[in-house]
Amino acid sequence: MIADPSRFITDQTRLAPVAFVPEIELYQADEATALWHLTEATLDKVDLPPPFWAFAWAGGQGLARHILDHPELVRGKQVLDFASGSGLVGIAAARAGAAHVEAVDIDPFAVAAISLNAAANGAAIRVRQADLVGADAMDFDVLLAGDVFYDRAFAARLLPWFDRLSRAGVSILAGDPDRTYRPAGAATRELATYAVPVHPTLEDASVKQVRVLRYGVCEEFQPALPGRPGFA
Repeated sequence: MIADPSRFITDQTRLAPVAFVPEIELYQADEATALWHLTEATLDKVDLPPPFWAFAWAGGQGLARHILDHPELVRGKQVLDFASGSGLVGIAAARAGAAHVEAVDIDPFAVAAISLNAAANGAAIRVRQADLVGADAMDFDVLLAGDVFYDRAFAARLLPWFDRLSRAGVSILAGDPDRTYRPAGAATRELATYAVPVHPTLEDASVKQVRVLRYGVCEEFQPALPGRPGFA
């Protein structure tokens, strides 16, 4: 049993700059499989999800880079970093001048990692363990999602929720390295593409093409469809 997730994280990872976003440092693991097995053995559990919190995944790196290079997307706004993992994207939003950033994840280790990483970067972020899929927009203006379209069932849950949030005026920005289940079509606009270096044990290539997507109909780029408002 791991009594102190924060201590486990600092013991098993090292604080290092993110490859594509070197302005930000994260507690990162050197190897995925060993850490995954160690976590399962220490918790005496099997079939745990991968340690998403221990790496800077490609989609998050691309989205964080875009936020830092285009701070107007979040400046002065209430931001939710959804399925935050390491907290990279939320930290970028805080650095870019967001009025308030909340990072959420269902994994208690991710919650601990986000808190550690935010502190290491001097970023003021509220961290919460929660599954918000299906929840109302609450008080946020922008939802940031790095690398969330990797699983068919998860994407099937996300897209109706994203659609409802976009209708309510929430700006939804996602970073995606061409995962199988990413949304496409009229509801998605590509804002930028980046060639992002990735950890060799995580992907099938050393560099992934990451698309920064804006989900939903946006009046800035095209007329709103009847009965479906654009972004605020």
